[in-house]
Amino acid sequence: MSPKANSSSFKVTDPVGLRNVVLVGSSGSGKTTLFDTMLAARIPGHRPPKDDPDRAAALTLASVSTGDVVVNLLDAPGHPDYVGELRAGLRAADAAIFVVSASDGIDNNTAALWAECRAVDMPRAIVVTKLDVERGDYESTVELCRETFGEGVTPAYLPLTDDAGAVIGSMSLVTERVHDYSSGKPETRPATDEERTAIEAYRAPFIENVVTEAEDDDLMERYLEGEELAVEQVRASLLRATANAAFYPMIPVKSASGVGVEELFSLIEHGLPHPAAHPLPTITSADGEEILELECDPNGPLVAEVVRTTSDPYAGRQSMVRVFAGTLRTDDLVQVAGRRELFTGVEDAQHPDHQEEEKVGLLSFPVGLEMKTRREAIAGDIVLVSKLSRAETTDTLSSPERPALVEPWILPEALLPTALKPATRSDEDKLAGALARLVMEDTTVRLERHPETDQELLWTMGTAHTELLLRRLNDRYGVKVTEEEVKVPLRETFIAPAKAQGRHVKQSGGHGQYAVCDVEITPGERGSGFVFVDKVVGGAVPRQFIPSVEKGLAAQMERGTIHGHPMVDVQVTLYDGKSHPVDSSDMAFQTAGALALKEAATPQTVGLLEPMDLVEVTVGQEYLGAVMTDLANRRGQVQGTDTDAEQRAVVTALVPALELTRYAVDLRGLAHGSGSFTRRFQGYELVPPAVAESLQQQ
Repeated sequence: MSPKANSSSFKVTDPVGLRNVVLVGSSGSGKTTLFDTMLAARIPGHRPPKDDPDRAAALTLASVSTGDVVVNLLDAPGHPDYVGELRAGLRAADAAIFVVSASDGIDNNTAALWAECRAVDMPRAIVVTKLDVERGDYESTVELCRETFGEGVTPAYLPLTDDAGAVIGSMSLVTERVHDYSSGKPETRPATDEERTAIEAYRAPFIENVVTEAEDDDLMERYLEGEELAVEQVRASLLRATANAAFYPMIPVKSASGVGVEELFSLIEHGLPHPAAHPLPTITSADGEEILELECDPNGPLVAEVVRTTSDPYAGRQSMVRVFAGTLRTDDLVQVAGRRELFTGVEDAQHPDHQEEEKVGLLSFPVGLEMKTRREAIAGDIVLVSKLSRAETTDTLSSPERPALVEPWILPEALLPTALKPATRSDEDKLAGALARLVMEDTTVRLERHPETDQELLWTMGTAHTELLLRRLNDRYGVKVTEEEVKVPLRETFIAPAKAQGRHVKQSGGHGQYAVCDVEITPGERGSGFVFVDKVVGGAVPRQFIPSVEKGLAAQMERGTIHGHPMVDVQVTLYDGKSHPVDSSDMAFQTAGALALKEAATPQTVGLLEPMDLVEVTVGQEYLGAVMTDLANRRGQVQGTDTDAEQRAVVTALVPALELTRYAVDLRGLAHGSGSFTRRFQGYELVPPAVAESLQQQ
């Protein structure tokens, strides 16, 4: 046993004794079953939790020991609605294991997950499951993975089958030995002649790829000269090759019976990088101006990051923390800093920049369903920290003497709005606080309050995400809500010139009210807002009351006219009027200005404007035609098409926001899970008459 890890206490004193691995794959690939099987192989009596609807939506952590290393195993959700949890898992881990079902193939979501890993140069391995299911075939799955993921995909193990074709073990291309589970437990033995023939057919290209991607010229020369490489030499080269994120070993595993799990642990230990061999994220000084060159050193200054946050009404807040440098200890005073705006340049009202000191609570780590406590977590480790009341996901924990910031990972944008309404008055009182807690623990949730529509919008990643959050509102916080149709804020504008008189004359004894103003209104350019022009001559409207007319016009524009929506992009010229030496006043001319605007507004002179978003849609080339047709049906104006680095089609279009409320769901179906899009407000355009008529009837 290595001195760096202790199997009973999980005590690790050197990052070399750690492996941080995240399991990724699409829903139905067998990923979570594999996670539980791996835990059962190391934790006596382990049974997976039952009836936990939140588990498929959450990043799950468990620590197990192989005897020589401690593995922090993360199970990332496979559903695309929970890509935020996946990205948190990629930040926490140093390698990803892709779980691919041999019977189901590779769907677009799995290919998208691979692209997520490639974008951050994550070392990867591939586990092939469901080989005993109909249509399950290892060789065809290897070829499919190469076609989808690239030429770096290479089997490190071959499946061992019995006479009936059932998988009963595996054959290692590293050691050339056979791991046979036919007796009910794993036994390692030499290969038979027939098995050796199968191994030799795959071993030469495997060794050549390993040595090539390890970039060891001396070893390559010795290999080409025919030297037989020792197992330890191959393992060392395999580790370097996978760490370079260009070589992806494959292994067959039968999760239901545990066949291949021991070999998978061996691959994790010998073939995937330890924390000190994986580059750290960008770490800066507290002001973000200086990049700090730190190492994964337990004796260095503390730098850690909150990768996940959960909140419970009774247990309080719990943070999953990845330690990148230094050592985190219970009761330490640390600086908690969140500076998203500093790195993104975009203000986040729900997660404002903050920086404060806080004492570290209890440290713990899950071993199956049991939580174990510890006093410290060294660089490279992942640990759960209780009661960090001010820390949010992506926040940095560092020493107050040497404060630092970890650049946050790219957070996905929530693009599906749902309008919520509290079911009762009691729910109304609790809703704001409950929603604030959901936003705090889930970085992919966004809240928006529209004063014009009087709606509370919950922005999520998709329908499954929305359903999960509504269930949490009810089950965790006792808040019931109903869903409403999302309303899009519209605007009014003048579409034709008009003249009108605003007359406000009242006599009721004593001082009366007297103000008359004559205005001419002309349509303005889009984005011009409200332009006021004074052309009064001869003192028809006293100078002191001209600002009052402008103020009244502006107030009425905010209230709208015939449609009741705020008015924009008009020029109003005040050219005449009347006043009274006693009865004229500031309020009288404000009222007259407002009346003039209302008087000029008719169905012939006023039209509706709708918000337009600049949308960028990215899909596989095979779905380009369908996307273009769909955008046209949404009244979109295509601005251009392009191709990205992954050879996917990128379409840019101006699309009415009215047509985008369900686009996050519709695009996923249209492009079979391969599509994504971004949107940003571009401006307002006139609503076509037919659409305007239907809106007025609602």
